[in-house]
Amino acid sequence: MVASGNNYKDKVSQLISWGHWFSFFNIIAAMLLGTRYIVHSEWPETLLGQLYLLLSWVGHFGFLVFGFYILVLFPASFLIPSQRLMRLFAVLFATLGLTVLLLDTHAFTTLDLHLSPLVWDLLLSGEKSDLNARWQYLFITVPVLFFLQLLLSEWLWRKLRVLTRKHVGGPIALVFGLCFLGSHLIYIWADAFLYRPVTMQRSNFPLSYPMTAKTFMEKHGLIDRSDYAKRKEEAGKEESPLIRYPIDKLSFSDQGTNQNVLIVMVDGLRSDMMTAEIMPNLTAFATNNINFEDHYSTSNDNTVGVFGLFYGLPGSYLESIRAESASPVLVSTLKKRNYQFGLFSSDNFSSPIYYQTIFEQQKLAENSTNTQEPNDRLAITNWQTWVEQAQQNDDPWFSYVELLSVQEFEEGGDYTPKFTPSLSTTAKNTKLSNTSELLKNSYKNAAHFADELLGKVFATLEQQQVLENTVVIITSNHGTEFNETGTNSWGSNSNYSQYQLKIPMVIHWPEQDAQTVTQTSSHLDIVPTLMESLLNISTTSDKYSSGQNLFNMDPERRWVLAGDSKDIVVIQNRTTTVVDRYGNYQVYDENYQLKDERRPKLSTLMQVMHELKRFYHPQN
Repeated sequence: MVASGNNYKDKVSQLISWGHWFSFFNIIAAMLLGTRYIVHSEWPETLLGQLYLLLSWVGHFGFLVFGFYILVLFPASFLIPSQRLMRLFAVLFATLGLTVLLLDTHAFTTLDLHLSPLVWDLLLSGEKSDLNARWQYLFITVPVLFFLQLLLSEWLWRKLRVLTRKHVGGPIALVFGLCFLGSHLIYIWADAFLYRPVTMQRSNFPLSYPMTAKTFMEKHGLIDRSDYAKRKEEAGKEESPLIRYPIDKLSFSDQGTNQNVLIVMVDGLRSDMMTAEIMPNLTAFATNNINFEDHYSTSNDNTVGVFGLFYGLPGSYLESIRAESASPVLVSTLKKRNYQFGLFSSDNFSSPIYYQTIFEQQKLAENSTNTQEPNDRLAITNWQTWVEQAQQNDDPWFSYVELLSVQEFEEGGDYTPKFTPSLSTTAKNTKLSNTSELLKNSYKNAAHFADELLGKVFATLEQQQVLENTVVIITSNHGTEFNETGTNSWGSNSNYSQYQLKIPMVIHWPEQDAQTVTQTSSHLDIVPTLMESLLNISTTSDKYSSGQNLFNMDPERRWVLAGDSKDIVVIQNRTTTVVDRYGNYQVYDENYQLKDERRPKLSTLMQVMHELKRFYHPQN
């Protein structure tokens, strides 16, 4: 019995020693495969960023492989008595692990996603594409990996005594441990001080969750949380990759048409408000001009909706644009053409996207309403005065007017309500029997008031006799929901239903006939339309935008993009697909109800993912 017990201990001891060396060489193998992540990702420009990359590469894969050894192979060494059977089990497990890692590198280099339910569905979809065509190579790769693991297993077992005598296991473990600890300490500092060359590497490797310690540092007086939030807001998202915008130098056929441009943004206005009862002026204007019936904002969020309008790019690029303070090609081109700028907002353009990137802060200060409270009436009055003065100059003008009454409908305003009962006609101490009706009526009243202001805009353009030389665009940044989807969603920025994304788009373009366009369009299309049809750019739109010219849309267009830095939203006929940052997805019908057993087409998603990374700098 004693001999038998000692024999068991010897076998287990040998298997544990062998397992350590087996794990070490698989760490090396995992690191070699991990170089694919490094090659595909943005190369850090600073020495500290490069040091972090080296430490995290060694430390992360060392921790990852050894962690699986501790969780699986180490306890198996006690449970599987036969050394041959145990080694076979380890070989199978290692082959599986490296195969999954190989698949993950393929998904990352192809879709910029690590393995997730979406990626697995795409791989197993059976749809023919480059992604799952390469998946077929696993039938060759897996047997090769298995054979190499068998050779490694046998060689290590035979050389186990020699390797054990070298006493290098401790120093090797120390190196991996220091790399792991060092990488996390560097990231803690970088996260606290928004050091981009390090924080941009956060998601490069699979199952990577770098440590942060902002709460601990704040508790000990090392950082100020409010100051941190302010710096983060000013700098943009710290891990945002570098962007090429535009991709190539722009060239133009001539100086363009020299027509004026007016864009009126009615914040929070959804498409079904454009009726003869609620918005008669806008409805009549749409009838006599170009009405895009199926138009979508780039997001359900204020900032991203405006970003998509002026940049013609999906919301995923927003933080990179902010980090580099890149001006929209539309605005910079208009400045070069000596356009006069008239910018008017009822809240002085309080959103940072305006004064940080889109417009110059000095210009905003000159032309804003200069009032503390939002005042749409004053914004329109100031605009009317400015238009009259701008007409005295021979240069064309660009004007942008932002109206906030609709978005701020719950606050009421200095207008007489048409639809009752509403919040303004109901005493605050009165029990609300139908909150939804009160909110909707208040919203309609705000939309009706905004329509009155739009009527003044149209009248002014006619009085100044400039309508026939002015491109007029009336739209919104997003819609507003009153829980029509039954998901307890109110307002905006809560889901991607048509109530929050579908908005009006009415364009008056001189010498263009009135028409109703039923093809799906997007805010992404405004920039290429103005650049091509107004400014006569000869560079193709794919070099500076993700949209299409509204007057020359592809009849085969199957989808448009929306979303933000967290979610990818693909709008198609009768479906909306939402993919989060982890690759999890949901497919909804036209009423924003989940569809059973529905997955996005692989070919469509491949096109979407390509569009979402096309403007980033090419990898080294």
